Amino acid sequence: MKELIAIEPGKAILRDYEERELKPNEVRVKSEVSAEKHGTHLSFFLGRVPNVDKDWNSELELFIPREGKSSLFPFHLGNITVGRIVEVGKDVKEFKIGDRVWGYLPIRETHTVDISRISLIPEGLTDEEVLCIDPATVALMSVREGRFSLGDRVAVFGLGAIGLLTVQMARLNGATFIVAIDPIEERRNLAKVFGADLILGTDIDVGLEIKLATGKRGVDVSIETSGSYRALHQAIRGTRYGGTIVTTSLYHGEGIGLDLGEEWHINRHTMVSGIRVESEPYRDFPRWDRKRIYDTVIELFKKKLLSIDGFLHTVPFGDVLSAYETLKTNPNKWIKLGVRY
Repeated sequence: MKELIAIEPGKAILRDYEERELKPNEVRVKSEVSAEKHGTHLSFFLGRVPNVDKDWNSELELFIPREGKSSLFPFHLGNITVGRIVEVGKDVKEFKIGDRVWGYLPIRETHTVDISRISLIPEGLTDEEVLCIDPATVALMSVREGRFSLGDRVAVFGLGAIGLLTVQMARLNGATFIVAIDPIEERRNLAKVFGADLILGTDIDVGLEIKLATGKRGVDVSIETSGSYRALHQAIRGTRYGGTIVTTSLYHGEGIGLDLGEEWHINRHTMVSGIRVESEPYRDFPRWDRKRIYDTVIELFKKKLLSIDGFLHTVPFGDVLSAYETLKTNPNKWIKLGVRY
């Protein structure tokens, strides 16, 4: 059996492993298809995160410089896996052999896990939709944190999986004018299909174009999903006085292209940061918790209110190392990488 492991920044290997015996409350899952998370996970893979030389101190809620060798590597790559149960522990009652399940499991041929880490495939969802549950939860939280409603104008910066789902959810949430911004034409075209009223590339003054398209006012809410400081600066410029900027992605490195001495200093914006499912409790707690976020995303997929057409590029498991080399040199080549076993 083989598993995909990052052993140093930008270097992945297929490592041999052997499965151990099941514990009473565990199951063994044979993988069928997996997917990667292109934002946060690729930043970890490339070593572009503070965790390389800092530790998160949960008591202080601060990153603290680490002395000595980084503990980040090695680690498993991959985000979500769909598979079939091939063995169950003696105390397992909730699942049986043959059940198809999903979970936050890495790119690996099999998984021996506690039953708390898997769920049955929801009826009515395709495998591809299941693999997109994760970006859909972030998109849902981003829209909710934007606090906009019927009649508001919204801009979405970055049209990866999260951004394209955010465009769709913004329309569902009542936005009457949606701007979608991305350097890649194919992604802009998908955003148009999914409900964007105006699509913009990044080789122009995006903030100015947004202002001119909205009667010189700007959008009420900008949702920045790309992790680009330059995009964040344009989101600030394109948002009206007193508006809101929601940041969903993981930023890394110095803030080149972001100048907080310009529009940010004058226009009294509100910025909402860190749209992470793991960062609990949420601002709407106790009405909204992690379970409700996931239940809502699954319901939206069941009702076919969200589309992921054109999202996944799937490769055979044997080609996974080559695919990660492509992601390393051209991270925007695919919206979302899938791996089929």
